Amino acid sequence: MENLDLQEIRGQLDEIDTRLVELFEKRMELCGQVAEFKIGTGKAVYDGQREKQKLAAVAAMAHSEFNRKGVHELFSQIMTISRRLQYRLLAEHGKGGDTGFTMVDELKREGARIVYQGVEGAYSHRAALQYFGEDADVYHVPVFEDAMIEVEEGRADYGVLPIENSLAGAVIDNYDNLLKHDIYIVAETKVAVDHALLGLPEASLEDIRRVYSHPQGLMQCSGYLGAHRQWSQISVENTAGAAKKVLEEGEVSQAAVASPTAGALYGLKVLEASINNNKNNTTRFIIVARKPMYRKDAGKVSICFEGLHKSGSLYNMLGNFIYNDVNMLMIESRPIEGRSWEYRFFVDVEGSLGDPAIRNALLGISEEAVSMRILGNY
Repeated sequence: MENLDLQEIRGQLDEIDTRLVELFEKRMELCGQVAEFKIGTGKAVYDGQREKQKLAAVAAMAHSEFNRKGVHELFSQIMTISRRLQYRLLAEHGKGGDTGFTMVDELKREGARIVYQGVEGAYSHRAALQYFGEDADVYHVPVFEDAMIEVEEGRADYGVLPIENSLAGAVIDNYDNLLKHDIYIVAETKVAVDHALLGLPEASLEDIRRVYSHPQGLMQCSGYLGAHRQWSQISVENTAGAAKKVLEEGEVSQAAVASPTAGALYGLKVLEASINNNKNNTTRFIIVARKPMYRKDAGKVSICFEGLHKSGSLYNMLGNFIYNDVNMLMIESRPIEGRSWEYRFFVDVEGSLGDPAIRNALLGISEEAVSMRILGNY
């Protein structure tokens, strides 16, 4: 008898589900008509106040607190899906889909000037030559933001900057600085990192008391350095700069964590080779330019957005990618200056600004976010 009762209940549930689908499709049809109206009038898709009122009204129809919360969540999702349909229809009518980026066949390299942060022999220097060629016209500046300013003000055509290490994570200064300057990511290149402990030709391990490197260089060799607790670890702007410092100051008690290439360039001796915590250590470098452009074979889009500071905001933003079948590759959060415990998000996704799915997803985020910026497509 229990099995029979269960089957009857399931049959009734199936009937309700069928009606729900029919009503859902009818609702989507009406939402399409709303979109046509908004296309004609220029009215925004997202009306937060109207949605808040609607959710409160439908939740109040439920007869228990549990059901009120469930109805609120259910209709919140229905309204989100309704908005995404409207975004798609807007994009199909050419509304709100202009990214401001221009597609090019190739990046201009002939006669280009390239700036990087650091000194000759730095990993950034290697990345610049790796991407633009050994004969490229490259020059260096002291700090990361200076490289961005050189590009922004037109003294350099491209800048090469580290953005992420496979072990130590994001280079947070460069994420923050990207938002301060009118520049765009147009390419990326990856460089294998092989750190060595470098000292003066006459130095030995027993002489060392101070070790210099970039903070990420020290972090990436924490296991080796931690075994030598008598050594002071001192951060400098970059790894090759650390090697140069050891040479110029000429003290046998000082060593640098840098590449063997930097060691050879500055006449230092390898006191210990391959001291990385992990041998599969790679740094990703971005190439930035002044113009918003992307190559026709670009396959990654980077954006930054700030959502409303309320429950479910991030979920709703990222849902635009899910709905459009866009694969998310990376997300990084950064605190918003002057607003404690509020964050902006940097996101990389797979695709091109020429893809309708990408444009639809970005349109949805831009409509609902407090702010959104496309950092590049490369």
